[in-house]
Amino acid sequence: MSITKESELVGMRKVSEAVALTLKEMRNYAKPGMTTKELDDFGAQLLADLGAKPAPSLTYGFPGATCISVNNEVAHGIPSTKTILKAGDLINIDVSAELDGYWSDNGGSFVLGEDTHQHQALVATSKRILKKAISQIKGGVRIADIGRLIETEAKKSGYKVIRNLTGHGIGRSLHEEPHEIANFYDRYNTTRFRKNSVVAVETFISTHSTMADTQSDGWTLLGNKGGYVAQHEHTIVVTADQPIILTEMNGGNPNNVMLLFQDCNCK
Repeated sequence: MSITKESELVGMRKVSEAVALTLKEMRNYAKPGMTTKELDDFGAQLLADLGAKPAPSLTYGFPGATCISVNNEVAHGIPSTKTILKAGDLINIDVSAELDGYWSDNGGSFVLGEDTHQHQALVATSKRILKKAISQIKGGVRIADIGRLIETEAKKSGYKVIRNLTGHGIGRSLHEEPHEIANFYDRYNTTRFRKNSVVAVETFISTHSTMADTQSDGWTLLGNKGGYVAQHEHTIVVTADQPIILTEMNGGNPNNVMLLFQDCNCK
Protein backbone atom coordinates (compact mmCIF):
# COMPACT_ATOMS: atom_id res chain seq x y z
CA MET A 1 0.00 0.00 0.00
CA SER A 2 0.96 3.64 -0.23
CA ILE A 3 0.55 5.92 2.76
CA THR A 4 -1.68 8.81 1.65
CA LYS A 5 -2.88 10.16 4.99
CA GLU A 6 -1.78 10.23 8.60
CA SER A 7 -4.50 7.82 9.76
CA GLU A 8 -3.02 5.13 7.53
CA LEU A 9 0.40 5.59 9.09
CA VAL A 10 -1.19 5.37 12.53
CA GLY A 11 -2.94 2.13 11.52
CA MET A 12 0.27 0.63 10.18
CA ARG A 13 2.15 1.61 13.33
CA LYS A 14 -0.47 -0.03 15.53
CA VAL A 15 -0.48 -3.41 13.78
CA SER A 16 3.31 -3.33 13.40
CA GLU A 17 3.78 -2.75 17.11
CA ALA A 18 1.46 -5.71 17.78
CA VAL A 19 3.48 -8.14 15.66
CA ALA A 20 6.82 -6.76 16.89
CA LEU A 21 5.80 -7.07 20.54
CA THR A 22 4.49 -10.60 19.95
CA LEU A 23 7.72 -11.66 18.26
CA LYS A 24 9.80 -10.15 21.05
CA GLU A 25 7.76 -11.80 23.80
CA MET A 26 7.67 -15.18 22.04
CA ARG A 27 11.44 -15.16 21.79
CA ASN A 28 11.73 -14.35 25.50
CA TYR A 29 9.18 -17.04 26.36
CA ALA A 30 10.88 -19.86 24.41
CA LYS A 31 12.60 -22.37 26.70
CA PRO A 32 14.19 -25.83 26.28
CA GLY A 33 11.60 -28.55 26.85
CA MET A 34 8.75 -26.45 25.46
CA THR A 35 6.88 -27.60 22.35
CA THR A 36 6.50 -25.28 19.38
CA LYS A 37 2.72 -25.61 19.85
CA GLU A 38 3.03 -24.16 23.36
CA LEU A 39 5.09 -21.30 21.98
CA ASP A 40 2.57 -20.67 19.20
CA ASP A 41 -0.35 -20.72 21.67
CA PHE A 42 1.46 -18.08 23.70
CA GLY A 43 1.89 -15.92 20.60
CA ALA A 44 -1.73 -16.43 19.55
CA GLN A 45 -2.93 -15.20 22.95
CA LEU A 46 -0.68 -12.14 22.77
CA LEU A 47 -2.07 -11.20 19.37
CA ALA A 48 -5.62 -11.72 20.60
CA ASP A 49 -4.98 -9.54 23.66
CA LEU A 50 -3.77 -6.80 21.30
CA GLY A 51 -6.87 -7.13 19.12
CA ALA A 52 -4.94 -8.60 16.19
CA LYS A 53 -5.70 -11.66 14.06
CA PRO A 54 -2.90 -14.01 12.92
CA ALA A 55 -2.32 -13.57 9.20
CA PRO A 56 -1.15 -17.10 8.21
CA SER A 57 -4.35 -18.81 9.32
CA LEU A 58 -6.54 -15.89 8.28
CA THR A 59 -5.11 -15.68 4.76
CA TYR A 60 -3.98 -19.18 3.87
CA GLY A 61 -5.53 -21.52 6.42
CA PHE A 62 -2.11 -22.22 7.92
CA PRO A 63 -2.37 -24.62 10.92
CA GLY A 64 -0.97 -22.19 13.47
CA ALA A 65 -1.00 -18.55 14.51
CA THR A 66 2.69 -18.09 13.73
CA CYS A 67 5.33 -19.91 11.71
CA ILE A 68 7.97 -21.55 13.92
CA SER A 69 10.84 -23.21 12.06
CA VAL A 70 13.48 -25.21 13.93
CA ASN A 71 17.04 -26.10 12.87
CA ASN A 72 17.06 -27.25 9.23
CA GLU A 73 13.56 -25.92 8.53
CA VAL A 74 13.89 -22.83 6.32
CA ALA A 75 10.41 -21.35 6.84
CA HIS A 76 6.70 -22.04 7.36
CA GLY A 77 7.32 -24.54 10.15
CA ILE A 78 4.04 -25.81 11.61
CA PRO A 79 3.69 -25.49 15.40
CA SER A 80 3.50 -29.01 16.82
CA THR A 81 3.17 -30.89 20.10
CA LYS A 82 5.82 -33.26 18.76
CA THR A 83 8.56 -30.66 18.21
CA ILE A 84 10.32 -30.06 21.51
CA LEU A 85 12.77 -27.17 21.73
CA LYS A 86 16.32 -27.92 22.89
CA ALA A 87 19.20 -25.73 24.00
CA GLY A 88 21.32 -24.77 21.00
CA ASP A 89 18.43 -24.99 18.51
CA LEU A 90 18.28 -22.51 15.64
CA ILE A 91 14.74 -21.15 15.82
CA ASN A 92 12.90 -18.83 13.47
CA ILE A 93 9.63 -17.17 14.45
CA ASP A 94 7.63 -15.31 11.81
CA VAL A 95 4.71 -13.24 13.08
CA SER A 96 2.24 -11.53 10.79
CA ALA A 97 -1.17 -10.16 11.65
CA GLU A 98 -4.16 -8.00 10.72
CA LEU A 99 -5.53 -5.24 12.93
CA ASP A 100 -8.27 -2.79 11.95
CA GLY A 101 -7.74 -3.52 8.26
CA TYR A 102 -3.96 -3.13 8.30
CA TRP A 103 -1.37 -5.90 7.99
CA SER A 104 2.24 -6.22 9.12
CA ASP A 105 4.98 -8.88 9.05
CA ASN A 106 8.01 -9.39 11.31
CA GLY A 107 10.40 -12.31 11.66
CA GLY A 108 13.67 -13.29 13.22
CA SER A 109 16.01 -16.22 13.81
CA PHE A 110 17.83 -16.81 17.08
CA VAL A 111 19.76 -19.47 18.98
CA LEU A 112 17.99 -20.88 22.03
CA GLY A 113 20.34 -20.69 24.99
CA GLU A 114 24.00 -21.60 24.55
CA ASP A 115 25.27 -21.66 20.97
CA THR A 116 26.41 -25.30 21.10
CA HIS A 117 26.08 -25.83 17.33
CA GLN A 118 27.72 -22.56 16.22
CA HIS A 119 24.65 -21.00 14.58
CA GLN A 120 25.17 -17.53 16.04
CA ALA A 121 27.47 -16.32 13.25
CA LEU A 122 24.79 -17.13 10.66
CA VAL A 123 22.12 -15.36 12.74
CA ALA A 124 24.29 -12.28 13.22
CA THR A 125 25.09 -12.12 9.50
CA SER A 126 21.42 -12.27 8.52
CA LYS A 127 20.54 -9.52 10.98
CA ARG A 128 23.45 -7.32 9.87
CA ILE A 129 22.65 -7.69 6.18
CA LEU A 130 18.99 -6.82 6.69
CA LYS A 131 19.98 -3.68 8.60
CA LYS A 132 22.35 -2.64 5.80
CA ALA A 133 19.80 -3.39 3.08
CA ILE A 134 17.08 -1.36 4.79
CA SER A 135 19.46 1.58 5.22
CA GLN A 136 19.83 1.75 1.42
CA ILE A 137 16.12 1.72 0.59
CA LYS A 138 14.48 4.95 -0.49
CA GLY A 139 12.09 6.07 -3.19
CA GLY A 140 13.57 5.48 -6.66
CA VAL A 141 16.05 2.75 -5.67
CA ARG A 142 15.84 -0.36 -7.85
CA ILE A 143 14.60 -3.42 -5.98
CA ALA A 144 17.17 -5.51 -7.87
CA ASP A 145 19.99 -3.40 -6.44
CA ILE A 146 18.90 -4.24 -2.89
CA GLY A 147 18.89 -7.90 -3.89
CA ARG A 148 22.42 -7.49 -5.22
CA LEU A 149 23.51 -5.96 -1.91
CA ILE A 150 22.03 -8.83 0.12
CA GLU A 151 23.60 -11.52 -2.07
CA THR A 152 26.99 -9.75 -2.20
CA GLU A 153 27.13 -9.31 1.57
CA ALA A 154 26.15 -12.95 2.10
CA LYS A 155 28.91 -14.17 -0.22
CA LYS A 156 31.47 -11.95 1.52
CA SER A 157 30.65 -13.75 4.75
CA GLY A 158 30.82 -17.22 3.18
CA TYR A 159 27.08 -17.77 2.86
CA LYS A 160 24.46 -18.15 0.14
CA VAL A 161 20.89 -16.81 -0.20
CA ILE A 162 17.59 -18.58 -0.74
CA ARG A 163 16.45 -17.41 -4.17
CA ASN A 164 12.78 -18.44 -4.16
CA LEU A 165 11.75 -16.73 -0.91
CA THR A 166 11.34 -12.97 -1.07
CA GLY A 167 10.11 -9.86 0.65
CA HIS A 168 6.92 -8.22 -0.57
CA GLY A 169 4.57 -5.27 -0.42
CA ILE A 170 2.14 -5.21 2.50
CA GLY A 171 -0.44 -2.98 4.17
CA ARG A 172 -4.05 -3.62 3.20
CA SER A 173 -3.36 -7.34 2.75
CA LEU A 174 -0.52 -9.68 3.66
CA HIS A 175 1.06 -9.78 0.20
CA GLU A 176 0.82 -6.87 -2.21
CA GLU A 177 2.87 -5.30 -4.99
CA PRO A 178 5.80 -5.40 -5.31
CA HIS A 179 5.40 -9.17 -5.00
CA GLU A 180 9.11 -9.99 -5.11
CA ILE A 181 11.86 -8.23 -3.19
CA ALA A 182 14.49 -10.86 -3.85
CA ASN A 183 17.70 -11.69 -1.96
CA PHE A 184 19.70 -11.71 -5.21
CA TYR A 185 20.24 -9.51 -8.26
CA ASP A 186 17.42 -10.13 -10.73
CA ARG A 187 18.41 -8.10 -13.80
CA TYR A 188 14.94 -8.56 -15.26
CA ASN A 189 13.31 -6.79 -12.34
CA THR A 190 13.30 -3.08 -13.21
CA THR A 191 10.81 -2.13 -10.48
CA ARG A 192 11.84 0.65 -8.10
CA PHE A 193 10.81 1.31 -4.52
CA ARG A 194 8.11 3.96 -4.38
CA LYS A 195 8.13 6.75 -1.81
CA ASN A 196 5.32 6.35 0.77
CA SER A 197 4.92 2.62 0.00
CA VAL A 198 4.93 -0.08 2.68
CA VAL A 199 7.04 -3.19 2.16
CA ALA A 200 8.23 -6.19 4.18
CA VAL A 201 11.94 -6.73 3.53
CA GLU A 202 13.55 -9.99 4.60
CA THR A 203 16.83 -11.86 4.37
CA PHE A 204 17.22 -15.62 3.91
CA ILE A 205 20.91 -16.31 4.51
CA SER A 206 21.99 -19.92 4.00
CA THR A 207 24.95 -22.16 4.74
CA HIS A 208 24.40 -24.56 1.82
CA SER A 209 21.05 -24.29 0.01
CA THR A 210 19.89 -21.81 -2.62
CA MET A 211 16.27 -22.97 -2.96
CA ALA A 212 13.55 -23.93 -0.49
CA ASP A 213 11.40 -26.98 -1.21
CA THR A 214 7.92 -27.60 0.18
CA GLN A 215 7.58 -30.84 2.14
CA SER A 216 4.78 -33.41 2.17
CA ASP A 217 2.82 -31.52 4.85
CA GLY A 218 2.21 -28.80 2.27
CA TRP A 219 3.83 -26.06 4.37
CA THR A 220 7.28 -26.74 5.83
CA LEU A 221 10.19 -25.60 3.66
CA LEU A 222 13.60 -27.31 3.66
CA GLY A 223 16.73 -26.30 1.79
CA ASN A 224 17.46 -28.13 -1.46
CA LYS A 225 21.04 -28.84 -0.35
CA GLY A 226 20.57 -29.07 3.40
CA GLY A 227 22.31 -26.87 5.92
CA TYR A 228 20.76 -24.03 7.87
CA VAL A 229 19.06 -20.72 7.10
CA ALA A 230 18.61 -17.56 9.17
CA GLN A 231 15.81 -15.13 8.35
CA HIS A 232 15.11 -11.61 9.57
CA GLU A 233 12.28 -9.35 8.43
CA HIS A 234 10.93 -5.86 9.06
CA THR A 235 7.93 -3.97 7.74
CA ILE A 236 9.00 -0.50 6.64
CA VAL A 237 7.66 2.67 5.04
CA VAL A 238 9.79 3.89 2.14
CA THR A 239 10.59 7.60 2.29
CA ALA A 240 12.81 10.02 0.37
CA ASP A 241 15.49 9.37 2.98
CA GLN A 242 15.90 6.65 5.64
CA PRO A 243 12.88 4.30 5.89
CA ILE A 244 10.54 4.20 8.86
CA ILE A 245 11.00 0.74 10.42
CA LEU A 246 7.52 0.05 11.74
CA THR A 247 8.35 -3.28 13.41
CA GLU A 248 11.45 -2.13 15.24
CA MET A 249 10.26 -1.73 18.82
CA ASN A 250 11.17 1.78 20.02
CA GLY A 251 13.36 2.11 16.92
CA GLY A 252 13.32 3.86 13.59
CA ASN A 253 13.68 7.59 13.03
CA PRO A 254 10.60 9.58 14.09
CA ASN A 255 11.85 12.53 12.04
CA ASN A 256 11.16 10.49 8.91
CA VAL A 257 7.44 10.94 9.54
CA MET A 258 7.84 14.55 8.40
CA LEU A 259 9.89 13.44 5.37
CA LEU A 260 7.09 11.06 4.45
CA PHE A 261 4.54 13.83 4.20
CA GLN A 262 6.64 16.64 2.73
CA ASP A 263 6.02 15.92 -0.93
CA CYS A 264 2.51 14.51 -0.96
CA ASN A 265 -1.02 15.61 -0.17
CA CYS A 266 -1.15 13.53 3.00
CA LYS A 267 -3.53 14.98 5.58
